[in-house]
Amino acid sequence: MRANDVLSIGQFAERAGLAVSALRYYEAEGLIAPMRAPSGQRRFRRADIRRVSFIRIAQQFGYTLPQIKEMMAGLPEGRTPTARDWRHLSEGFRDSLDTKIAALEKLRDDLDGCIGCGCLSLERCQLYNVGDKAAQRGAGPRYLLGDKAGDIAER
Repeated sequence: MRANDVLSIGQFAERAGLAVSALRYYEAEGLIAPMRAPSGQRRFRRADIRRVSFIRIAQQFGYTLPQIKEMMAGLPEGRTPTARDWRHLSEGFRDSLDTKIAALEKLRDDLDGCIGCGCLSLERCQLYNVGDKAAQRGAGPRYLLGDKAGDIAER
């Protein structure tokens, strides 16, 4: 590895567009693993910029750091991920995004019914209480009272 292939934490923070404290936090969370110089200072590979870029993109899509860590678990340590590595990662990422997109489209399509009735316990609610299944648990706003949608059986 050439000397210009590694960056100090300050150089890396500048290149990645993050605060040094954010990089230290990502390291503490196991998302990145910098090398250590003999003096103990962190040294980052240029390939780590791609990892941090992926972390930031995934966060913009609403993923938590533990979820991102799980997605990145298949990427190799100590070498630059190949196009094949990223393609494998993107397949799972794409599946997850497709699921989120479908849920958002359903929410968008069903939103008019919710705004029209103004109540989440009417029989016609298509968002949270399809077929008024919450009525099985009693009167009132069941979900606001603590009932979980998964706890209420389908008819």
